Amino acid sequence: MHSNRLLLPVLIAALITGFSCTSDSADEGRTIMTVKGPINASEMDTTLVHEHVMVDWIGADSTGYHRWDREDVVERVLPYLLEVKELGLNTFFDLSPAYLGRDPFILAELSDQSGLNVVTNTGFYGAVDNNFMPQLAYENSSDEIAEIWIDEFENGIEGSDIRPGFMKISVGSEQPLSNLHQKIVDAAIKTHLETGLTITSHTIGDVPALEQVERLTSSGVSPAAWVWTHAQSGTLEGNLEAAAEGAWISLDNVNDEGNDGGNIEWTADRIEELKEAGFLNQVLISHDAGFYEADTENGGDFRSYTDIFESLIPELKERGFSNEEINQLLIQNPQEAYGIRVRRSEG
Repeated sequence: MHSNRLLLPVLIAALITGFSCTSDSADEGRTIMTVKGPINASEMDTTLVHEHVMVDWIGADSTGYHRWDREDVVERVLPYLLEVKELGLNTFFDLSPAYLGRDPFILAELSDQSGLNVVTNTGFYGAVDNNFMPQLAYENSSDEIAEIWIDEFENGIEGSDIRPGFMKISVGSEQPLSNLHQKIVDAAIKTHLETGLTITSHTIGDVPALEQVERLTSSGVSPAAWVWTHAQSGTLEGNLEAAAEGAWISLDNVNDEGNDGGNIEWTADRIEELKEAGFLNQVLISHDAGFYEADTENGGDFRSYTDIFESLIPELKERGFSNEEINQLLIQNPQEAYGIRVRRSEG
């Protein structure tokens, strides 16, 4: 669990004094759908909006619950959730989509045992050459795909009473988007208009991101209903253009490991640049960490969810960010981004 990397709780408390206070913003009354049922957005408190419990790389045609043992997954992952809860986390978004390792039953058990709010998703994942797209995504219309996602929200996932709290889709880097990926985006738009669920889209690069923004606005949906996941893959100019349209800029691969010691300074630079341009209230941050790998001994390598608390927050504080600005990133912005309501474009 990399316990040698944990800061002492008293040091963490000193770094983020006031960090976990509940927001009294305009999100009072908005609903967040967790795997245990709805909560008020104001109950989210400190939130990580893009993490993973598990993943299954085998492909949509072969994946399924038979590929992992739920008790083993819970036993391996729970200590990591308890670790980050000790650092102030209250709400955890799991971004593993259907056909790529989503298991709402595991998430519900982890929520029970950790005491965290856990949020799962509906949607289809089209990146990586469509390896994780079910056959019905090719055969069905956007209306028919939207019906599947709407049904999960209204009636529960796979016969359970566990409902998704947002959509997770993914598109390729084709320019323009392929017909298949246009259909997935259109299905997400239709689902949003019916349910109010936020669209979180795995998108690499400026061009597919801005194409989706245009597609939303032309369909009457505000880009404020859309999160550019992996916005760190885009240029600053692309981030600013999307933000100016109202989109959420999600910098969600925060880490202090890997090549050249991670990306803490780069992430802090990008946050500063977005802040200077007036868009701090549209920035989301997370790790894109975890990943218990199905059909791998003990789930394989597993990256913890602590680098924001141990490394990025101290870096931002050294640069003069206030507690209020850190609250904006980890409390208020997630509430605003994921509070369930229909957001229509103006005009």
